[in-house]
Amino acid sequence: MRATEHHRLAADPGLSAWVTASAGTGKTHVLTDRVLRLLLTDCPPERILCLTFTKAAAAEMANRLHDRLGEWAVAGDESLRQALVDLTGLSYEAQTLNLARRLFARVLDAPGGLKVQTIHSFCEALLRRFPLEARIAPHFQVMDERQAADVLQTALQTILEQDAETPEPLVAALMALVDQETFGGLMAALSADRGRLQRLLDRPGGLDGLLAQVRRTLGLAEGEDEAGILRNASVEESFHGAGLYELAEAMMAGGKNESGHGQAIAAWLEGPEQRPATFDAYLAGYFTKGGQGDPYAKPLTKQTMADHPGGLDMIETETARLETVRQRRNAARVAAATGMLLALGARLITAYGAEKQRLALLDYDDLVLRAGDLLSGGTSTQTATQTATQWVMYKLDGGLEHILIDEAQDTNPEQWQVVRTLADEFFTGEGSFEDRDDSLMASGRTLFAVGDVKQSIYSFQRADPAAFQAMRHHFAARVGAAKRRWQPVELALSFRSTPAVLRAVDAIFAEPGARDGLNFDADMEVRHIPNRATDAGLVEIWPTELPREVEGHPPWAPPVKQVYQDTPVARLAGRIADRIEGWLKTGEMLEARGRPIGPGDILILVQRRASFVEAMVRALKRKGIPVAGVDRMVLMEQLAVMDLAALGQFLLLPEDDLNLATVLKGPLVGWDDEQLFDLAHDRSDSLWAALRGRPDSAACQYLTGLLAKVDFAPPFELYAELLGAGGGRRAILARLGPDANDPINEFLDLALSYERDHAPSLQGFLHWLERGETEVKRDLDQGQNEVRVMTVHGAKGLEAPVVFLADTVRVPDRTPALLWPDTEDGSPAPLWAPIRAMEEEIMSQARAVAIAERDREYRRLFYVALTRAADRLYICGFEGKAGRRDHCWYDMAWRALANMPEIEKPDEIPGGLRLRNDQGIQP
Repeated sequence: MRATEHHRLAADPGLSAWVTASAGTGKTHVLTDRVLRLLLTDCPPERILCLTFTKAAAAEMANRLHDRLGEWAVAGDESLRQALVDLTGLSYEAQTLNLARRLFARVLDAPGGLKVQTIHSFCEALLRRFPLEARIAPHFQVMDERQAADVLQTALQTILEQDAETPEPLVAALMALVDQETFGGLMAALSADRGRLQRLLDRPGGLDGLLAQVRRTLGLAEGEDEAGILRNASVEESFHGAGLYELAEAMMAGGKNESGHGQAIAAWLEGPEQRPATFDAYLAGYFTKGGQGDPYAKPLTKQTMADHPGGLDMIETETARLETVRQRRNAARVAAATGMLLALGARLITAYGAEKQRLALLDYDDLVLRAGDLLSGGTSTQTATQTATQWVMYKLDGGLEHILIDEAQDTNPEQWQVVRTLADEFFTGEGSFEDRDDSLMASGRTLFAVGDVKQSIYSFQRADPAAFQAMRHHFAARVGAAKRRWQPVELALSFRSTPAVLRAVDAIFAEPGARDGLNFDADMEVRHIPNRATDAGLVEIWPTELPREVEGHPPWAPPVKQVYQDTPVARLAGRIADRIEGWLKTGEMLEARGRPIGPGDILILVQRRASFVEAMVRALKRKGIPVAGVDRMVLMEQLAVMDLAALGQFLLLPEDDLNLATVLKGPLVGWDDEQLFDLAHDRSDSLWAALRGRPDSAACQYLTGLLAKVDFAPPFELYAELLGAGGGRRAILARLGPDANDPINEFLDLALSYERDHAPSLQGFLHWLERGETEVKRDLDQGQNEVRVMTVHGAKGLEAPVVFLADTVRVPDRTPALLWPDTEDGSPAPLWAPIRAMEEEIMSQARAVAIAERDREYRRLFYVALTRAADRLYICGFEGKAGRRDHCWYDMAWRALANMPEIEKPDEIPGGLRLRNDQGIQP
């Protein structure tokens, strides 16, 4: 990749820069260039802090830096001089060349090495350096996801047991409102938001103050509750009782619906003492769905309106009053439900924190929150004092001169607080007004951030595009006030994709509605400039696969023939596999690269890991096409792990015949059906007893030997021996293939992890394993020549010459259980309603905002998916019986491309579209 003037400007060490970069424009490249140019200014490597979003990104950047510096160390004068000119656009003297050659050794010798870290790694290192100032145990350990889930489950079990012993159990009250599954989801939501909740609970007033904030958000007066609202709404002074009663009598003489409504109104008016208790029945006289829906469109018949000319106005007036009452009552209900949930959440957070403190553990959120408090003197965890903060900042102030932030759009507000606290120190004090005209030298301390709002897709980790924009304005003001050089830079030249792909992307997001969420300025177009201006490219849209009527089979037909499902999912997977098979057999060329397509060139993207992923992997394997499998898998759903778990269950209970049969048929023993039938048929006792009657058989000796060890060997030792020296791994791989290696390794890692925190019991380990639903995360971005099937989230940062977007019809349909409406005083409080009908106006507005944000991220996810393609892009999909919605990815792409004048409708793709540009021709 060549450095453009925009790249060189962004990499200039003499200024602070805020870079907005579209996909494929060289974000990592410009970040690497800036670090190199900082090193060329003779800046000590240990004074540069580069924060990346993932460990993989940190490793990639570190490797690039070491490769470039390694090349400089051995380069001749002319080649090195040219490399530096290409990097900076400036010429260098021999003294600078010698400095460039020494940088590789200097980086390797730097104390602690070059700081290229994730934000969590940096926070962990900071806390390990200042544990006493942070008031945490110096020997603390960071929990992984599984360990955090275990500790949280222990804390939840503790509070549930304590709650059951209280006079008014909160759990019982909540379970009266929701089912068990929803309750579990609420606990998960509280856990996910525990950092934000903890800060609210730590404010003056604690839980009571938070509950008061909830009531203020809902507009409720002190002491106002549902019973009081209904009492006030039922007194005679609140409505025109006599007129309504007279009108109700007239309604009862009308049609069936009108008569029923009149009866409901009259019955309520006749019993003043029972009015609060029968208020819902009264509402049914004015609103649909038993009083929970909208006002009736035609509450009165023509005859009734003729007989009572003012009747319709009276009904509308009372309907408006009752709507206000409904909203007030819903507000009181939401306040009561939210209060119970937050009270339980406060107990959960307290118990979770106590359990972590007892075990000297921190989770990933703790790392950021504790580091933020340590640096800012915050009190959210009551761990930092102002004196300790000043000491920490003094020590850090002499150790950092330049901060670089990669993928800044994915940084959440808590992480921004850490960065902001560090960087603000750069632009305060006497040294803040340094400035140098020499562009070879760094201008004092600098901040560099690079990101792309269009690729902000991690809202589940609380990444907020608005925070990216707010931090840009904040640092622009701080740098300007310090009289430093500040430069916003936009990178739009794409080095990744061909013109056809980029034209398709620009066309899809050309409409204001389609690009809503991709840019803060609605009038700003999404535009990409192709660097590969004459490289051949292709975009195709295939017609979606639709459901078909399936002929039923006779109920008692024997299953003697293997039949594959004829579903839209299976058919699309087969169609993609057929296309790939054809390419590999015919040697389909990638014209721009001058070579045939290989399996490693192909990336298949989905929105979620669902049935299509399994169908796609199965279709590729059936055709003998190398496939890397999926990027994540549930461990206990893997055949290799199921075989190992079945063996463990046998060792615990040999008399379980079905489980023993599973072990005998599995790869660890390797029997076939005839051997198992010969042992099982016509036996008089258990299957294990029958096997023990054949002591000379290899299976009996193998299992007997394991039984002799199980009471003495801990789980890891037992499984490590049978998989290693016992030949178990070889047997499993021989049957299941090399893909089984990942789950086997993860299984052994978990066995070792279990023994570190629990008594080494086989039964306990298997129960812990089955309960945890552990996921295996596989790294598919390393150079295997295999087709990759990944989610769009997992593929962020990757690219491939050929990309299939297979899951383009799915649209999001969920919103958070806890809503955080904006408030005038800027202190949001969470709200929760057990059912949608209970939501009042504030919650409805907050949910509408959440839905809008969800849809914006959905469109940003589409942008990320499209821009993974370098040469060819194929857009396809599968539909269910409900069809597809207008705003799904597929329809967005179809509407945009169908209107392009250069679009083709090829005969070989009936109902499809094609956009292409030929090799050597600039469109």
